[in-house]
Amino acid sequence: MSIIRPLDIAPVGPARLPDSGLGQGWEAAAVFGLTLLVLAFGLVTLYSASSVFAINQGLSDTFYVTRQGVGALVGLAGLMFCAWMPYRYWAALAWPLIAVSVVMLLLCVLPWTHGIAPEINGARRWLRVGVTIQPSEVAKVAIIVWSATMAVKKAPYFQSLRRGLGPFLMVWALVIGLVTAAPDLSTAIVIAALGVLIVFAAGARVSHFVFLGALVSPALYFLLFASYRRQRLEVFLQQLSDPTGAGYQVLQSLIGFGSGGVTGVGFGEGRQKHGFLPEAHNDFIFAMIGEEWGFLGITVVVVFYVALVVIGFRIASRAPDMFGGLLAIGCTSLIAVQAMLHMSVGLALAPATGLALPLISYGRSNLIVTLVAIGILISVARTTSGGREAHA
Repeated sequence: MSIIRPLDIAPVGPARLPDSGLGQGWEAAAVFGLTLLVLAFGLVTLYSASSVFAINQGLSDTFYVTRQGVGALVGLAGLMFCAWMPYRYWAALAWPLIAVSVVMLLLCVLPWTHGIAPEINGARRWLRVGVTIQPSEVAKVAIIVWSATMAVKKAPYFQSLRRGLGPFLMVWALVIGLVTAAPDLSTAIVIAALGVLIVFAAGARVSHFVFLGALVSPALYFLLFASYRRQRLEVFLQQLSDPTGAGYQVLQSLIGFGSGGVTGVGFGEGRQKHGFLPEAHNDFIFAMIGEEWGFLGITVVVVFYVALVVIGFRIASRAPDMFGGLLAIGCTSLIAVQAMLHMSVGLALAPATGLALPLISYGRSNLIVTLVAIGILISVARTTSGGREAHA
């Protein structure tokens, strides 16, 4: 008969969390768990925000949430694949991703491609090629991967504007210019912010960005004060100056937040979705959360996003190499920048834009791209401090 020794039943060494199945450490499991929580909450909220809108169009009340659910399944499959694929493989895909993004963006703005890139609400932002794709969303991941790849190569030259930052500016200008031509200035700003944050983290000089900012100021001034954008800026600077025109959406958004109070009016009981707040299921879904779930609800949502961002930057700081760290920064910033801008617009802290709230707003292209970016972040987290892939 065998003898059971104490060492056979008692752990030896420092205590550690059990294997999550996603690799060593808790960060990957935490990111995945938070993603599922926010995604599930997003689908529930989207149903409430879109059901009346769908019925008014003669559709089923579950039309939009069903379509979003399909996008979620595709996005989760992309997340799992990207989490499984070693993140270093993305370096080889940097230029192909940029090339594909540029071609898709070109198809959206060329004058003879209206058949596959129709004008919707005054903009040509979508390609219809059997499925509907928003090329500017693909461009976000392309910029993250390409900027991280090039930053590793150009890091020794960042003291020189021409040899360091110059190559980035040419590619960024091409992609951002095509996105702006759609027109989609808000997404162009997000793409620019992602590229700048990655290169800044890699060691680019602040003085170079200040100099370049001064150079592009005239063009930026022209873009911001063109037609409808000027109206939005004027409304933002003079709150409630046009309550029935350009300021209508923001005013209704604030009414939604005010109606929600501390605990909200209750799930499904929101009134703003009954034709008062346009795009309640998309650009202003944060206001719907505030109305139905109240201050407590939006606090929980903000805490979830803050947790995702903090863990994402922790993953970046613990990455085994510069490329992994920059990829993690880019993917985390994708969530942080969009969430911050979307919430700021809903609270009248920023001019109105058409940015989605990650994992919650309706929009399958944005949802799939966000989940793919989270998959890349998890791939970085799965890599041990020694640079070897952790196996479940």
